[in-house]
Order: sequence, then structure tokens, then C-alpha cells
Amino acid sequence: MPELAQRVRDLLASHDPTTTAPATFLGARFDAGLAWVHFPEGSGGLGLSRGRQLEVDALLAEAGAPEPDFGRNSIGLGMAAPTMLAFGSEEMQRRHLRPLFACTEIWCQLFSEPGAGSDLAGVATRAVRDGDEWVVDGQKVWTSGAHNAQFAILLARTDSSVPKHAGLTYFIVDMSDPGIEVRPLRQITGEAEFNEVFLSGVRIDDRNRVGAVGEGWKVATTTLNNERVAIGAGSDREAGQIGIVTERWRREPQLRTPGHHVELMQWWVETEVTRLAGERLRQQLEAGQPGPESSAMKLAFAHQAQEVSGFALELDPQEGLTYDDWTMVRTFSGSFLGRGPGFRYLRAKGNSIEGGTSEIMRNVVAERVLGLPPDHRPDKGIPFKDVPR
Repeated sequence: MPELAQRVRDLLASHDPTTTAPATFLGARFDAGLAWVHFPEGSGGLGLSRGRQLEVDALLAEAGAPEPDFGRNSIGLGMAAPTMLAFGSEEMQRRHLRPLFACTEIWCQLFSEPGAGSDLAGVATRAVRDGDEWVVDGQKVWTSGAHNAQFAILLARTDSSVPKHAGLTYFIVDMSDPGIEVRPLRQITGEAEFNEVFLSGVRIDDRNRVGAVGEGWKVATTTLNNERVAIGAGSDREAGQIGIVTERWRREPQLRTPGHHVELMQWWVETEVTRLAGERLRQQLEAGQPGPESSAMKLAFAHQAQEVSGFALELDPQEGLTYDDWTMVRTFSGSFLGRGPGFRYLRAKGNSIEGGTSEIMRNVVAERVLGLPPDHRPDKGIPFKDVPR
């Protein structure tokens, strides 16, 4: 096998990043095994250690090569791909990973429901076996990007006679299939990045089942842990909330006061601690999938994003009264950070909800990381059909 640097040089020689369409370049990068080098050969990787990806990314960035559009396809890149790696069939990986990485197919996540958000194991969307297919009926909510998605990862109940965690199964859904209706939900920013999704008699081939029947909770936990690592990566001293504020602090000295300086330093240090903890967590992923520690990352990021976005308004309170579109009806931009302080302040309110509420994250950290006694759960061990709802 050629050295990684040579593989990158060969890719750049055959596909000039300045003239090649981004999707074409990313597809070629996948074929060269440089998408995720720790993935198996033929699935976008080379079977190397996860840490070697940094070498590839640095060389490609230096050459000005296009990157996957994480803003548009965060669910696919950050959640669906690692879940398929862990539990998907070879056929599934061959079909989906390349267009997912090239972002020619966008993904969404059909997990949360009106009655099952924080308690995800309480999902009631049903999947009933019909020969080689499953027939799905139910409703999902808070589905980011569903209006632009070609595929979705779905958690559905396949057995209500067992306790709630045991009766779930995980699927891949084609969002163009009959019986799927997507309705946008407009949030406080004015954008409609979330949706509610209705599934009525949607038929899913059993080949699109991820993992064994009844093991959906195990598969979904892998997805959620990867999601929390991805969300926690937003604690970035350059591109994150703190980076935007410190850059303005340097640029506009008239905003500085001694009290603000102390607070800014406090949040810079906390953000940096979270970033370094995230680096350590990603290094630990060499040994496998992320664990419950990812909940601490997500919890810290949500708190810091809200506090720092509030601090940005304290620096210039008048700016908090401005907004670029007071009609509050906007097209989702796909970017949460390259916007004014008013938008960032409003958008950060969702950080403590999406990807698992901060209350649930504290429970996960307390019970599964610190080993503290769990909360009382009256529905534990009871068949789902007998749980009061």
C-alpha cells in the first residue's frame, strides 16, 4: 500500500481540486480510501488507525481541496456513517457510504416523537413484519433537514410485548417512498430547519434493517453517542462561538471593559478545556465507538454556546436589537455560526435540547460515567403495551 501522502498526491494529480466539481472530487477521495481511513477498504477507508485521518485532512486542506458539507449532511456524516460501519451489512455500506460522503445524498434522523423525545426508548411508531418487508406507521418530530433528505435512519417499535428498550428495531428509509409526509416547523430564529414527519403504511425492505430485530436500542445508542461527539466538537476556539467573540474583541477595542475581559477569559478557558477533552475522547475512539462520556461533551458545549452567545450581546447590547429579517420567515442556511449575534443567541437556545436534553445528559453522566444511583423508573421491566402513556 502506498504511503498516505503518496495516495493524497495521486488523488490531487488525477483530480485537480480547483477545477473538479466537489462531488466528483469527494467521490474520488472515497474511492482512494481517504474519506475515513479507519473504515475498511472498499468502504471509504484503508483499515488504518483513526488518528491517521489528520494527516490526510491536513494535506488536502493545504491543496485547497473541497470538504464534505457537514452543515447540510451532518446526520449522514456524523451519525449514519459510523452506525453503518458498526452494524450495517456490506451491501448497505457499498450502496450508501460513497454518495453520503460526497453529499449527493442527504440524510435525516427519524428518532424523536411527540411523546418520546427525552425518553427515546418510548417511541411508539410501529413497524410490522409483512414477509420480506416492514410496514411502518407513526409520527416523528424535530427532524432536522427532512425536507432536503433522500434517506433517513429510523427507530421503530417492532414488539410491544417486551420492555421498551427491548422492542425496538433500526432501519434505513428512502424519504421518497409512498406514505411519507414532511411538514416544516419554524423556530425562534425564523428558520425552518426542523420538521415533523408522518409515516403511513411505509414499506421498508428487510435488507434495510440495521442490526438484528429487537436490537434497535443498541444501534441507536451508537448513533446518539456519535451525534454527541459531533455536537460537542462545536467547542472550537476559532470557528465556534468563542472564536467569533474573541475575534471581535481584538478588532473593536472600544468594546473592552475590565469586567468583560475577565468573563471572556473565563469562557475562553472553559471552551478550550472542552475542546481538549474532545480531542482526548476522539483519541480514545481508536479502541471503538464512543461511550457515555460523549454526553459530557455535548452538555458542556450547550452550556458554553448559550453563555458565550449571551456574552456577545453584553459587549454591544444595541446589536442585540437588530436582526436581518424581522419577518422571521427565513430559508434555512445550514450554518449556525456565520451569522449576527442576535441569531446566534436565539439559535443557541436549542443546543440544550437537540441531540438529547441537558437534563438527560446529566442523568447519563451521573449514572453511566460517575456510577451514581439511577433515578427511579416505574416502567422498568414492564411490557411496553402495559406502560401508561
